Amino acid sequence: MSEDLFLPEPVPREVKYTIISVDDHVVEPRHMFEGRLPARLQERAPKVVETPEGHQVWEFEGKTFTQVGMNAVAGRRRETVNTVNYEPFRFEQMRPGCYDVDARVKDMDINGVWASVNFPSMITGFCGSVFFRAQDPELGAACTRAWNDWLYEEWYQAHPTRIVPLGVSFLADPQEAAAEIHRNAERGFTAVSMPERPERIDLPDLWDRDHWDPIIRACADTDTVISMHSGSSGGYDGPPAAPGAMRASLFGQLSLAACAQWLWSEYPVKHPTLKLAMSEGGIGWVAMLLDRLDTIVDRSGYGLGWDERPADVMQRNFWFCTIDDPSTIVTRDRIGVENIMVETDYPHGDSTWPDTQLVIEKLWGHIPDDELRMMCSENAAKLYRHPLPEVVLPR
Repeated sequence: MSEDLFLPEPVPREVKYTIISVDDHVVEPRHMFEGRLPARLQERAPKVVETPEGHQVWEFEGKTFTQVGMNAVAGRRRETVNTVNYEPFRFEQMRPGCYDVDARVKDMDINGVWASVNFPSMITGFCGSVFFRAQDPELGAACTRAWNDWLYEEWYQAHPTRIVPLGVSFLADPQEAAAEIHRNAERGFTAVSMPERPERIDLPDLWDRDHWDPIIRACADTDTVISMHSGSSGGYDGPPAAPGAMRASLFGQLSLAACAQWLWSEYPVKHPTLKLAMSEGGIGWVAMLLDRLDTIVDRSGYGLGWDERPADVMQRNFWFCTIDDPSTIVTRDRIGVENIMVETDYPHGDSTWPDTQLVIEKLWGHIPDDELRMMCSENAAKLYRHPLPEVVLPR
């Protein structure tokens, strides 16, 4: 690790809140796919190669994935992040906690985080999209299984009380996808990452029942949480010349549209126990959408074909996560305190690491302790069926 790129090593923060972060990321290590594919496919597995410029990049099916660390900038000096355009070019330009689970748990301890849900990064795509869009479906499915096997064996089993196991699935094939969801559930996975708007990344839309029914049924039958990360099916549609900052400022718009789409797909109505979690979209839009759902039913007549009010279905089947939302945390009663969870977004640029404890104290310190326990850890523990420590803070 290049010392001149990083701030001084932080000391562990005082823990005042038990935190389960429902949106962090694992950077796939160089060895992730080694020995994990069938022999006939192993040579074609994703691999890290060196470029003439001295960068490390992933190669897969003749394509180059240049963001080996994908905004993995935790602990970096701000001026060094700007000079490399927000992306580390080599593994030594990242904290080991990005790709090594023992180092990750140490970073969680520094930050006062009890447990963490980890989404994939660049070579996989937030929802496994690189693999289910592979030119060779057999290879893509094998890489999907390899990613899940690595996460289970090296990431989750090493620290089962600290890691919430989230998998990916080969969504291009409904039967293969359902089988992988069942395989993972049988060994303890409690979540699967899925795209917000599948039609945008070469999948059928949610109204293609032949495609999605087996997948959604597998999630409902196994109590697997469908976790949707903002940007998992592409960014906000804007002018090509628009800066990345504009797209980053509209993550909430992506989650709003995705939530409405999954709600009106009627899968939450067909499967009342189905669980859907929205990640990295914040909560500022949630109360507005609930109000709008009530309005269109009461004034316009949309949604009257359901036995339940759409807003009630949304509050029953959906969960939402927030880094802080200082202005809109006051809407928590309308959203439902039981539907809100915390994220730290380690190791990305938005992350509150290593000061998540301080951020919560500063912005949420006025909130009653019972509500803080729910939002910071108890809701996530219940949703993902994950153990809590003996003492849950604040007391």
